[in-house]
Amino acid sequence: MDLHLHTPASSDYKQPDSGYLEILKQAETRRLDIIAFTDHNTVAGYRKMQEEVEQLSMLKTLNRIMPEEQHRLDEYIRLLDKILVLPGFEFTATFGFHILAIFPPEKNVREIEHILLSLNIPPDQIDDGSVTVGASSDVLVAYKAIADAGGLVIAAHANSTNGVAMRGFPFGGQTKIAFTQDVNLHALEVTDLEARGRHATQYFFRGTKPEYPRRMHCIQGSDAHTVIKEKSKKKTLGVGDRVTEVLLSERSFSDLFNLFASNDFSRTRPRRGKVDDKVQDFVNLAREEGSNIVQDFHQAMTVRGGKLYAIIADVCAFGNTNGGSLYIGLDNNKSNSVVGINNPSQAIKQLEKEISNRISPPLNCTVDSHKTGGKSVLRVLVPRGEDPPYAVDDNKIYVRAEAETGLAVRDEIVQLVKRSNNIKSEPPGQRVSLVPTTTAPQTKAVPAPETDPQQAPRTGVEVVSFSERNKQKYFTVRDLRNGNMVKNVTVKSARRLWHYAITTYATLPSDLSKAKIEWQGNIGLLKRNKHGSRLTFDLVEKEGKNYRVYFGVTEDGVHGNWRKLVGLESVD
Repeated sequence: MDLHLHTPASSDYKQPDSGYLEILKQAETRRLDIIAFTDHNTVAGYRKMQEEVEQLSMLKTLNRIMPEEQHRLDEYIRLLDKILVLPGFEFTATFGFHILAIFPPEKNVREIEHILLSLNIPPDQIDDGSVTVGASSDVLVAYKAIADAGGLVIAAHANSTNGVAMRGFPFGGQTKIAFTQDVNLHALEVTDLEARGRHATQYFFRGTKPEYPRRMHCIQGSDAHTVIKEKSKKKTLGVGDRVTEVLLSERSFSDLFNLFASNDFSRTRPRRGKVDDKVQDFVNLAREEGSNIVQDFHQAMTVRGGKLYAIIADVCAFGNTNGGSLYIGLDNNKSNSVVGINNPSQAIKQLEKEISNRISPPLNCTVDSHKTGGKSVLRVLVPRGEDPPYAVDDNKIYVRAEAETGLAVRDEIVQLVKRSNNIKSEPPGQRVSLVPTTTAPQTKAVPAPETDPQQAPRTGVEVVSFSERNKQKYFTVRDLRNGNMVKNVTVKSARRLWHYAITTYATLPSDLSKAKIEWQGNIGLLKRNKHGSRLTFDLVEKEGKNYRVYFGVTEDGVHGNWRKLVGLESVD
């Protein structure tokens, strides 16, 4: 599919003399199944195509059609039966941000124009197709208006010019979070979908970033302003020059919409150039990323040895945290052979029954089977629950911290209850449900100064204080991912990262100026730890005569000057 095509109805189209039939023919040549006409701030291109077909049909009805007109009508009928053409527009919101709005083919064009008028496109410019319009509407207002009208909402070229996730644009972090995590936004269109590694936009929005906990569907589109790419202009793409493949049960808007509304991220992939009919092994790709806050791996699901219970605990933890995916039948080391599941259909029924019976309140998970390494493995898709806290066997509440699942302590349970109350009290249209609970939902984004690049890291644990009662030390720790304070942590009760933090903290000298620390200004590197392919850091910040120590900070949590300190190139 190519969901970002301009037509001669856009004022900046490079081949204004081209016809709409030529666009469809090129879409057929490029083997496209679904396309969308998304002209700048207008739906005139789609309307003009409809009008041309209607006019040719009327001439045929009146027996006044010429042979070349009959041929053109026949081609329209053939191609519109073969290719699903969706109406839409590319809206220019405040600050020049671009938003794709795409609708089902049965949506009346006049209704779509009414949406544009409601978003402050001047009536006398509704057919102009101009990229520049006067004071239009806020990004979040546009998201809601399009979604309320039944449209797909996609942030256009989000990581590039006029994109809501464009790096270096001088607006505050909370604004960027709202623009990319809003509940009415269905997907991000990015220009680097084929890129791999930490610099890729989809990697940034895969759900592991503390401030961007909602994983986003990422697609690519050509943003074609010409039928065929001009050889002299490398950046000017033609129809089908940057394409996304999607796995749907049928070629329909409703199936496409349901895919973007789901938390199944395995059914989209980039396709450029030659069509690749080979099935993408997304399980192997997930294995390359390894365990993290939104995915984990289990070799088996036997009751003996507690392996089935560990899976149920992970499902509960994902529901209470950011949601995620579990893979069963392999571990997270890609160099190890896949064990597989012998009878996947029976295992699916067993796991679905266990999840249903043991987790309360109900958590709507999807369990399916996939092939990797010649073996069948199970995948469990777990949503971020909207009725937390979720519990196993009525009284065991688990949460996820980085790549670890653990029992929630009192303060974490309190935060889950508060989150549940917030979800139930917020109007659905205003909810930014996956922004951390310490951040108030934002219904209107206002530019704010860039956040201080030297603020605390965004992952890991800070030991805030400790006290001693009856010869027992009780620590207060801060979860750097969401700022939550957890009190009364002991060495015995601490989960893995907390245990590491408080035991390491106890070994530090009372005067940290005497510790071996690599300083850069008032921030320092205390220790670098390697866990397989993963790096974590113990970091120090000096505030006057006081020191703050951050333990187990992952690469996702270091930013700004912290990245320079630990030797990572800045990608903020």
